[in-house]
Amino acid sequence: MPAIRPTRNTLRRSVVAAAALPLLIGALASCGYGSDAAKKDDAKASAAPAADGKKLSAGEVRIGYFPNLTHATALVGLQEGLIEKELAGTKIKPQSFNAGPSEIEALNGGSLDIGFIGPSPSINGYVKSKGSNLRIISGSASGGVKLVVNPDKIKTLDDLKGKKIATPQKGNTQDVAFLNWISEKGWSVDPESGKGDVSVVRTDNKVTPDAFKQGSIDGAWVPEPTASKLVSEGGSVLLDETDLWPDKKFVITNVIVSQKFLKEHPDVVEAVLTGTVKTNEWINANPDKAKASANAKLAADSGKPLDAKIIDPAWKSILVTDDPLATTLKTESEWAVKAKLIAQPELDGIYDLKLLNKVLKAAGKPEVSDAGLGAK
Repeated sequence: MPAIRPTRNTLRRSVVAAAALPLLIGALASCGYGSDAAKKDDAKASAAPAADGKKLSAGEVRIGYFPNLTHATALVGLQEGLIEKELAGTKIKPQSFNAGPSEIEALNGGSLDIGFIGPSPSINGYVKSKGSNLRIISGSASGGVKLVVNPDKIKTLDDLKGKKIATPQKGNTQDVAFLNWISEKGWSVDPESGKGDVSVVRTDNKVTPDAFKQGSIDGAWVPEPTASKLVSEGGSVLLDETDLWPDKKFVITNVIVSQKFLKEHPDVVEAVLTGTVKTNEWINANPDKAKASANAKLAADSGKPLDAKIIDPAWKSILVTDDPLATTLKTESEWAVKAKLIAQPELDGIYDLKLLNKVLKAAGKPEVSDAGLGAK
């Protein structure tokens, strides 16, 4: 995704809970490889008015996203009407989800056409359907993941040993990254239970700040805005995950599509991608307005905007980008295999970037790579 900061081309990117945290009993809210998250998270849906113009091949397109800053392209694109504008007379029906598994379920069940989602559920959904149900058609965001700790208990990275550190969900993108980091430190953790040299506590992002404030956890490896919420509660950023990646870029959000919808309505998919590319360009050119727009959409979805002390630092750490950063998705899948959370996946064909590259070329922008994992 183009960077939120004009100087960058892309934005960067991430059975102990029940016993140790009795307050953390809500359904897990992030997306993961083979997670046990609740499968029936309600999706909020409302049809936006159609833009003036001739209809494309579909009367409406249903677009899913999370009310999360790492889904900035969706938040701003919907709030500003930048995606809708490209759809002519085709109606856009946005749907807000709280968990990756429920969004994948909606896509596979035919109640969703296009979705903004993380790499872990993208891989999981593709593999479980044996490559038949979805394609990644664009990038959307990079970065925005930090390790935030209680500075009174943890002063250096070595101090994490023996501590309780939260991740959003077993096998989700941040969980996999943290387990890999632990392994590279030479420490051992059971990926299923989270027990080991570090106690990995799988915790819903919604309750992580309260758990941190009450001392139930010592820190968390989490995406924005949760990381900045922890800082506002007295936490200290010990590590930014972007510093661990080559070129300081890694995929945190993709755009996916139902293969059936892609085959039947390529003109609609192309229009949506034209909208996301223009949205990312607008975010780059208007970072402060884009931040306010994203916050307005979050307020509309949740009933409350983010405080400036939270959204300001969070926004700076997220980069929007059209590039899916395919090599980093491949790396993340390798980490999940290494952690024994998934079997070796067959990812050939998970990307179809033909329409995106057509849109980018028309806009005078460079094409992006599928790292050899493109549909034939």
